[in-house]
Amino acid sequence: MKTIDETANMTAKFLLQIKAVKLNDESPFTWASGRKSPIYCDNRITLSHPEIRTFIRQRFVDIIVEQFGDVDVIAGVATGGIAQGALVAQELGKPFVYVRSEEKKHGLTNQIEGEIKSGQSVVVIEDLVSTGKSSLIAVNALREKGCNVKGMVAIFTYNLAVAKKNFEDADVVLRTLTNYDRLIEVAKEEEYIKDSAMDSLAKWRENPEKWSEERMNQ
Repeated sequence: MKTIDETANMTAKFLLQIKAVKLNDESPFTWASGRKSPIYCDNRITLSHPEIRTFIRQRFVDIIVEQFGDVDVIAGVATGGIAQGALVAQELGKPFVYVRSEEKKHGLTNQIEGEIKSGQSVVVIEDLVSTGKSSLIAVNALREKGCNVKGMVAIFTYNLAVAKKNFEDADVVLRTLTNYDRLIEVAKEEEYIKDSAMDSLAKWRENPEKWSEERMNQ
């Protein structure tokens, strides 16, 4: 079984290798919010790589067994956590559900797809945590159904202060395979980025809004 540091390093290397994560502080990416960012992350790409997909699944399983013990249900956050969650549930032999960001506007108007019962223990699977707001919507939906959410496991987090506060306020334990700080260190070691970019990348994590404003005003 791999240590936390080994898992963090290997996950970061995999994400960079398959370009699931891209870093560029000189020509930043534009997020859906309109903000500028030196990083773009699409962890769905991992699903196209069997070796990496299997590695992520097994690390998720290890964390769940070690940190949360036996659970009744695995829940994926739509959309990025659906496939990852289904893989984990299959490996553990557990039921699977997924949670939308809101109730459907038609049909049965479900927010949670699949069978879930009050009193069941759940671990939530997410692919990416930014501020944590969308991830915690899924947690709240499960809690409203009377479920005991033991925690959440994600592939990657930006390590933003706002996310840490949101998870603490919601009383949700978050475990991730790797994170932004580890990723940029690995990126430097593997020469995906120059040493000179490290200061700018660190400043983005400390204050994404200020970093974005400065880039937009250049």
